[in-house]
Amino acid sequence: MLSHNRPVSINQNANTGALPNFRNLGILLRILVIVDGMCLAAALLKTTEPMVLFEELVGVSALVQPVLILSLLILAGINGWLHRLRYWHAIAALVVLELALTLAVYYFGAYLVGTAGGVLRYAVFTLLITGVLIGYFDLRGRALSPALAEARLQALQARIRPHFLFNSINAVLSLMRQEPRRAEQALEDLADLFRVLMADNRQLAPIAREVTLAKQYLSIEQLRLGERLCIDWDISHMPADALIPQMVLQPLLENAVYHGIEPRSEPGTISIVINRVADEMHLVLRNPYRPDGKHHAGNRMALANIRERLALHFDAEAGIKTVASAGNYEVRIVIPYLKAGA
Repeated sequence: MLSHNRPVSINQNANTGALPNFRNLGILLRILVIVDGMCLAAALLKTTEPMVLFEELVGVSALVQPVLILSLLILAGINGWLHRLRYWHAIAALVVLELALTLAVYYFGAYLVGTAGGVLRYAVFTLLITGVLIGYFDLRGRALSPALAEARLQALQARIRPHFLFNSINAVLSLMRQEPRRAEQALEDLADLFRVLMADNRQLAPIAREVTLAKQYLSIEQLRLGERLCIDWDISHMPADALIPQMVLQPLLENAVYHGIEPRSEPGTISIVINRVADEMHLVLRNPYRPDGKHHAGNRMALANIRERLALHFDAEAGIKTVASAGNYEVRIVIPYLKAGA
């Protein structure tokens, strides 16, 4: 039976907004690009003359870049504390921090060169940049919001094909007299599968839980496919407490069965490899592949949904790739290694 422990969530705020993870490489790169782009835009508003533009850009960057670097370092250090605050309290703390850094860098620079003046201009520019960044990450969070991801996930869950449920029930009925214990276990697996499918799957969960769900799903499929479905698990180097988005393995396995096993008359093997490599978790799933198959496009919905949820939780630090060659279809997922309770 599946464990129903409360899964762990990251990068979410219980209030109306959500702060980005300031320790995430993708988030840091986005901040750098936006801030430097606004510096260039500010310089362009004054002149388009190349040499004068360069001087204006250097003048703005002389203050902005030290503030930017200090901000990223400090935000990475207090990331956990910020995420424990209420959203608007965290926003207020961000604004105060940026203004304080701007004033400190400005007056330190003025002390070194012996001049001062125009501090209001830089304070306003800091507020503008901070506001733009807050607005950008709020809009991006809404675009990849858990509500939207959940709606698409539920659309994906609706793809549990009627014939799967119909055939599963028929397979259980055929076992009722000859193997009642196996039939009972199959019904328990089916109930657990649908319980998880109907639950709130917006949060991260231990990978061991996802593997248990995947095995239950495959055991149901083996009732009707028998020896045609062979499973090869390689999870000896899998840290059981690693966190991944929920409902990642099951949709991929459903596609592997539907596209790779069902069209074949001979046995086919689905292999699943899950391990940790340094600070990353690698999940690799392979199944037989027929280039002339008529419904391989069905993979796209599952892959697009998983790709969006990886972006929601991990931004640029996670990725998913697919390779079809030599009679095999491979899906490879790489995500940061996050430990439950960390």
